[in-house]
Amino acid sequence: MKTAGRMIVFAAMVMAIALALAGCRAEPPQALGTLEWERITVPAPVAEKIVRIDAHEGQRVAAGAPLLQLELTRTQSQLAAVQAQARQAEGALAELQAGPRREAIAQARASLAAAQAQAADARAYYARLQPLGRRKLVAAADVDRARAAAGQADAQVRAAQAALLELERGTRREQLAQGESAFAAAQAQAATQAVALQKLALVAPRAGVVDSLPYKLGDQAPIGAPLAILLVGDAPYARVYVPEPIRADVRVGRRALVFVDGRAQPLAGVVRTIRSEPSFTPYYALIGKDAARLSYLAEIELRGQDAMQLPAGLPVRVEFIQDGRGD
Repeated sequence: MKTAGRMIVFAAMVMAIALALAGCRAEPPQALGTLEWERITVPAPVAEKIVRIDAHEGQRVAAGAPLLQLELTRTQSQLAAVQAQARQAEGALAELQAGPRREAIAQARASLAAAQAQAADARAYYARLQPLGRRKLVAAADVDRARAAAGQADAQVRAAQAALLELERGTRREQLAQGESAFAAAQAQAATQAVALQKLALVAPRAGVVDSLPYKLGDQAPIGAPLAILLVGDAPYARVYVPEPIRADVRVGRRALVFVDGRAQPLAGVVRTIRSEPSFTPYYALIGKDAARLSYLAEIELRGQDAMQLPAGLPVRVEFIQDGRGD
């Protein structure tokens, strides 16, 4: 009985020593954080009502898959208006390129001939009044009016000649350049409006999982509001806060073990980014005395097929592998 009692006491002492040694053993450098996916947002291009929803939250979609459809009526009307303006500008340019019509040139020539006839008549009348005026047979005022009428008729002839010459020479290069610019601007506006119309049918820019659809059928979101949020990428990553005491040993490319809450086996990872400036540490990343220290935000890229099915938001703990440990 005494021997058995001694064995029990000895076993208890061994257990106490083992527990004491385990409590004194230093924990490996670690950092806490959460599991995250790359997120992309599909914003509202215009403030229009949602008329159809083609996807649901949690659905995996391919690149280009339809997500939402916004109301088209107003944008279609705006597109029709700018397209009409483009056709008008095209017609104006074609008119400039064709130059004056033959009928307009013939009309200008007829106007010149009429002006020349009137000028000849005015000059003849003035010529008849001149000798009568010298002999005081007509008033001097009549002679002056005849002289002015002859001069005005000659001016009208010169104006008609200039108008005919302008038509015969055709459209100026500067006018053609202005017409071409106006047509190009109208085409650009029509193309922009056509793109705006296409954007009303929202599609997935990349393959991924629909994480959130903040607005419902019939809602009208403001411009720029997120209509759909997608999780994209091949695998999630761990976003952790590295305590200041181990910051010097953590660098891009260093291997790590990522322990995900709810999984017995850790996942292999590699540090892909780490901030150079310290940041505020969330409460869940505070570890003992590290609560009073600085921390640095880092991202750990996960490797392996097991990580692909993990959801975002899970708590993680990261241990950084020392040189010569692990693969």
